[in-house]
Amino acid sequence: MAKTKEISRRIKSVSSTKKITKAMEMVAAAKMRRAIEAVLKTRTYANLSWETVLHLAALAEKKEEIRHPLLSPHAEVKKVAIILITSNRGMCGGYNSAIIAKAESSVKKHKVDTDFIITGRKGVILATRGYEIAAEFEKTDILSDSREITPLVKLAIDGFMSGKYDKVFVAYTDFVNPAKQVPRVKQILPVQIDEEDEYLGIVGEGSPVALTPEMIKDKEKKHLGINGATFEYIFEPNSRTVLDVMVPRLIETQVYQAYLEANASEHSARMTAMHQATDAANDMVEELTLFYNKARQAGITAEIAEISAGANALAE
Repeated sequence: MAKTKEISRRIKSVSSTKKITKAMEMVAAAKMRRAIEAVLKTRTYANLSWETVLHLAALAEKKEEIRHPLLSPHAEVKKVAIILITSNRGMCGGYNSAIIAKAESSVKKHKVDTDFIITGRKGVILATRGYEIAAEFEKTDILSDSREITPLVKLAIDGFMSGKYDKVFVAYTDFVNPAKQVPRVKQILPVQIDEEDEYLGIVGEGSPVALTPEMIKDKEKKHLGINGATFEYIFEPNSRTVLDVMVPRLIETQVYQAYLEANASEHSARMTAMHQATDAANDMVEELTLFYNKARQAGITAEIAEISAGANALAE
C-alpha cells in the first residue's frame, strides 16, 4: 500500500508540473506570434537600410566628401565590443547557451581584447568566465520602439568614435522559423563591403548557414551596382551633416532588427521547450499510472492469497 501511495504522489506531482509547462507553452506561443509579426514587418526595411549603409561604404572608398568615421576602419584592431542579446529567463532549451557559445567563438576567432555589452540577464554568466562586461541593459520581452535601445547603440557608437573600440559586433539569434533559430555574430562597425568576415551578412536573409561569404558579397555587389556604381546620392545641405544623422540611425536599425530576431527566436525556443516538457510529463504520467496499476494489482493479488490461505487453514 505504501508503494502505491508513493506512486500516486508522484503522479500528482508530475501532473501539476505538466499544467505549469502547458501554461508556459501557451504564453510563449502568444508572445511568439507577436514577435514573429514584428520581425517580419521590419525585415524589408532593415535589409534596405543595411544595403544603403553598404552602398555608402562603397562610395566612401571612392569619394573623399562621403567618408564618415563610422564607415572608415581603424588603422589597427586592438579592442572590440560585442553587443550580446540573451534572455532574462531560462526554460528555453539551448537558446542562451548557443548564442553565448557563438559569442565566445567570435572572441577566440578575433583574438583581441573584447568588451561585452549585455542585454538580457543570462548573458551575465560571461563575467564568471573572465570576460569584461562593459555595460548591462534591461531587456523587454516585446520591443515596441527602436528608441528603447538607443542608449545601448549610443554607447557602442560613442565607443567606436572615441577609439575605445576598433570594431563592434552584435551577437543575436537569427529567426528562421519556429522550429529553427541560428546564433549569429554580425559586424556593424565599421561598415566595410569588402570585409573578409564570415559573420558579415544581411539580417534576416533566410538561413545564414546557407550563405557563404562569397555568396553574400556577390549578392550585395549585384544589387548595389558596386562594380561601377550606377547611381549616386545627393546630400542637402552637405554630406557630413546628413551622414552624422543618417549613419547612426541606420546602425541602430540593424541592432533593433537583431533584437527583434532574438525575441522571436527566444519565444519560439521557449514554446518548443515547454511543448517537449509537456509531452515528457504526459509520457511519465502514463508510465507511472502503469506502475501504479501493476502495484495495486499485485497488492490485491497478495491480499486474496492471504485470505485464501487463512480460509484453508480454518477449514483444516
